[in-house]
Amino acid sequence: MSAQRMTRGYLSVSSGARGLLHAATFILLALPLAGCGTGALWDKFTAKDDTFVEEPADKIYNEGLYLMNEKKDMKAANKKFEEVDRQHPYSDWARKSLLMSAYASYQGGDFDGCIGAATRYVTLHPGSPDAAYAQYLIAASHYDQIPDVSRDQARTEKAIAALEEVVRKYPNSEYATSAKAKIEGARDQLAGKEMNVGRYYAQKRDYTAAINRYKTVVTQYQTTRHVEEALFRLTEAYMAIGIVGEAQTAAAVLGHNFPDSRWYKDAYNLVKSGGLEPSENQGSWISRTFKKIGL
Repeated sequence: MSAQRMTRGYLSVSSGARGLLHAATFILLALPLAGCGTGALWDKFTAKDDTFVEEPADKIYNEGLYLMNEKKDMKAANKKFEEVDRQHPYSDWARKSLLMSAYASYQGGDFDGCIGAATRYVTLHPGSPDAAYAQYLIAASHYDQIPDVSRDQARTEKAIAALEEVVRKYPNSEYATSAKAKIEGARDQLAGKEMNVGRYYAQKRDYTAAINRYKTVVTQYQTTRHVEEALFRLTEAYMAIGIVGEAQTAAAVLGHNFPDSRWYKDAYNLVKSGGLEPSENQGSWISRTFKKIGL
């Protein structure tokens, strides 16, 4: 190839390179002047590298404790405990954080959140020394949502079942004692519901339906505070429909087991107003029920 042809070739390449350089310069200058779509592209060129940095588990955990105990910010604390589980899922800190998440949810009134976290804890760590407490938190969350006696008591039934689970699984734990006390409170609530419905039927003069409700209290909830009134209401209902023998028995059993009760005084006066005396029929279901439970 001649020197002249090589020179022409070099010049042509150089001219092309200069053209590309001018075009690239134009594009770069045009980028910041473009619309939103190009702006997003420009941001990619200028964006900083926000690389995720893992924090120590104990640091995040202690931050959660601070937010919970000092700031009383249960939601923020929960986020910290969840972050421990996300960053260090197989660590002992993650186990502790899961329990604290349940506790923070309970303290913040997020009972469903507490039940979810505590259930997960019991499932993942059934042999942990804190499993009894997690189970108790589940039961307490149900218990604290028990409605008043005028409403449906399905939540009360759930609470009793969960509390009995604590007693069954961890009978020697400190939480079993508290669970037993709460069970009595929940049972008292169920008895109160039966009494509420029984009084409603009595007002409607549907004494048979009322007696069935009072009977439930006497046979299933004998240790609750409602049993005294239930015996008086039985006296009242049986007198109303003329079954005086059962009325006398209800009054006699009431007087024998609760002699200082105001309900006994009312039952006694009611029976006396019919020219009768409280008298226990040993064959009555009322008498048999109380003999069975030893009251």
